Amino acid sequence: MNQPSDRLPPRFWSAPAVAAALATCDVPALIGEIRRERGWTQTELAEVIGYSQSWVSKVLRGRQPLTVDQVREVAGRLGIPLHLLRFGERPGERAGERPGEQAGEWLDERPGERVVVRVDETTALTLTSITGARRRLEAATPSRKLVRGAVAHVDLAGRVLRRIDHRLADEVRAGLSEAAGFAAWIHGDMLDRGTARVYYRLAVDSARQAGHRLLAAYMLGSRAAFEVEADEPELALTLLARARRELGGDPPHTARAWLSSIEAIGHAAGRDADAAHSALRVAEAAVTRGERAVTPPWPWVFPFDHAKLAGYRAVVSVRLGRAGEAERAFSESLAASSPAAKQHGVLMTEMATAKAMAGRHDEAFDLAADALSLGVAYGSDRVIQRARTFRRAYAGPVTATVRTFDERLHATML
Repeated sequence: MNQPSDRLPPRFWSAPAVAAALATCDVPALIGEIRRERGWTQTELAEVIGYSQSWVSKVLRGRQPLTVDQVREVAGRLGIPLHLLRFGERPGERAGERPGEQAGEWLDERPGERVVVRVDETTALTLTSITGARRRLEAATPSRKLVRGAVAHVDLAGRVLRRIDHRLADEVRAGLSEAAGFAAWIHGDMLDRGTARVYYRLAVDSARQAGHRLLAAYMLGSRAAFEVEADEPELALTLLARARRELGGDPPHTARAWLSSIEAIGHAAGRDADAAHSALRVAEAAVTRGERAVTPPWPWVFPFDHAKLAGYRAVVSVRLGRAGEAERAFSESLAASSPAAKQHGVLMTEMATAKAMAGRHDEAFDLAADALSLGVAYGSDRVIQRARTFRRAYAGPVTATVRTFDERLHATML
């Protein structure tokens, strides 16, 4: 079997399994997906890439490590864009190709290496798919394991943007915005707030330059949520006002509900109960009007429903010191949804605060201890810091449960 002459279709690179493999540079998984797409047997795959069937079998099972040169060789034969794996082709590596820049490619100078990077109409879609895969991985992966790849992905998108045809530039700018927004989130989870703000600004600016007002509003709202958690509620409310200006007078229901819910927490953090409840009423009306929507508008991934709104209502009640309302709202939220591990850790610290306000101290510290365990297990400095903040704010009796929590908390600081 000769090397295939037809290119893999654009839809292939946006498939979840492929995007996840690109996001983690999992070359064996990517080779396996290409084999399934082509309908090849292992023997046919081996013939295409020029290795034995037994070698291919070991690679697919993860028992045969690949050298950098082997990755380049196999990728060239299978049509895998190496720059998406943070590799690159050496100039002149492909048959009949001369070193130097050609249409749709450029020489990328890096320490110790000169590589050729190619871009085409599938590039923006692939960049976005990789960010989406990383967002899914983040829920159960320590941020410190993802941050290097996230930063490299932003850098790659920026370099592609500087070289791509102007007709495709806006799509790449949108991809850069999403990549920067994810990098901001990762740095926020690591409590590197200065770097997070840098990436949030890049995300907003890139979305605006791309002409994607909905994406710009999403990034402004994301930063507003970040600022609320960073104890900057006034800044958060300013950002939310800018997000609404981006959306105009008739925003999607999901966007209105989400932004109003963040606004409610911002007002509650400033102890403005009337404004907080007014924002929650706006969010409630938007959720109700948007219930018939099949899918949320891009860039939202999941619908904003009553269960999510209940979670925001619970946090507002905690900020306003209303323990009973908070507990009822938490019960409603958690009964209808299962948040990802890190977010569950954040919610558990909020629930612990509500329990402590109600005088159920041991229950509160059991929840805080569970949150701390999640923070440690998933490498989330954000969740660990939440547990520390809860402990500093507690002024109740020091029971055996409290002392046990203190021991575990101190262990995380050693």
